[in-house]
Amino acid sequence: QVSLVESGGALVQPGGSLRLSCAASGSIRSINDMGWYRQAPGKERELVATITRAYNTAYVDSVKGRFTISRDNSANTVTLQMNNLKPEDTAVYYCNAKGVLSSFRTFSSWGQGTQVTVSS
Repeated sequence: QVSLVESGGALVQPGGSLRLSCAASGSIRSINDMGWYRQAPGKERELVATITRAYNTAYVDSVKGRFTISRDNSANTVTLQMNNLKPEDTAVYYCNAKGVLSSFRTFSSWGQGTQVTVSS
């Protein structure tokens, strides 16, 4: 089993910054893709940013130029630096990791979510 623990969500004013972190633990052989998703009230969960093991990144258009995803392969962690936050960024943010267990089975695991609220 794989456990993902997120941290860093908070209430912040428009234009402010936050840094979300996610740490994966468990019987992990390797993690391929890691990503951040978000879900606002009344909306479907959407992909925010992803990063491969080779550090290739992708972002949803609405956060390009404001958010940066990074990872530490040796520590099995992923972070999301969010700058110039807007009220429409308000959502619960979820970490996701996909990879291979020590048993050679594949996995896709989710964190419990962390609340980001952007409001004055």
